[in-house]
Amino acid sequence: MPPPPPDLLSQGHYARKQIFSSNRIVRWSHGSRFALARELAGQAANGRLLDYGCGDGTFIAMIQGRFAEAVGTDADAGQLHDCAARLGSLDGVRFVPLPELALPAHAGAFDVLMCMEVLEHCPTDIQSRILGDLDRLAAAGARVIVSVPIETGPTLAVKQVVRATASLFGVSEYAARERYRAGEFLRMFFAGPGTRIARPETTATAEDGTVMRFHGHKGFNWRTLERSIAKRFVIERRLYSPVPLTGPWLNSQVWFVCRKRPVVV
Repeated sequence: MPPPPPDLLSQGHYARKQIFSSNRIVRWSHGSRFALARELAGQAANGRLLDYGCGDGTFIAMIQGRFAEAVGTDADAGQLHDCAARLGSLDGVRFVPLPELALPAHAGAFDVLMCMEVLEHCPTDIQSRILGDLDRLAAAGARVIVSVPIETGPTLAVKQVVRATASLFGVSEYAARERYRAGEFLRMFFAGPGTRIARPETTATAEDGTVMRFHGHKGFNWRTLERSIAKRFVIERRLYSPVPLTGPWLNSQVWFVCRKRPVVV
């Protein structure tokens, strides 16, 4: 089944900023990201897919028809209500509140689990909780696909230039971009797996009263997260987008294609 028409996708607030951005570089980067996500998710006529941290539902809309059921969930209940109103009538698509997935009926219920551009925004304790959720919700042998942005090395320098240029040309979402002091920038440019800088933390209250804590991109180290993922899952492949052959040096995202660890008895 083909993806839904662009006019339906473009109603999502993230989609407008990303795959429909007025900036060609931003549009190309995020378009490549979603194309790779669809490829990695694959399809399973009798399977179930979960998009953990589905945002405005863009990926769920793109994947509809490839699985018996595609489920989106998010910590922001208001965002889920919007997803359900815009996209809930698509075949096999459902949006459920995050607390509902804690019910025993959902344990081991999903064959493919996606967590894209979520964990970089989470404090360490919430990262651990989400990885635990993915492990609990994954069926035996399930694929777990995680993507996060690369905010280290030459990629960080390129991104900061693109962000500044986008802001200069009036792309509103980059007007309040995060800035680095010289020492912070150099530490993240040469970052190893254990490199850290202070990460500003923001709190916000969702419409259902839930208090959410989150980071921006500043100071996120994907190599540190990789260690945490490897403790929970078997990492089978590491991929990069949008230019795979340049590895972590000149790519926006890193992808971890994982399998649920077999139960040892």
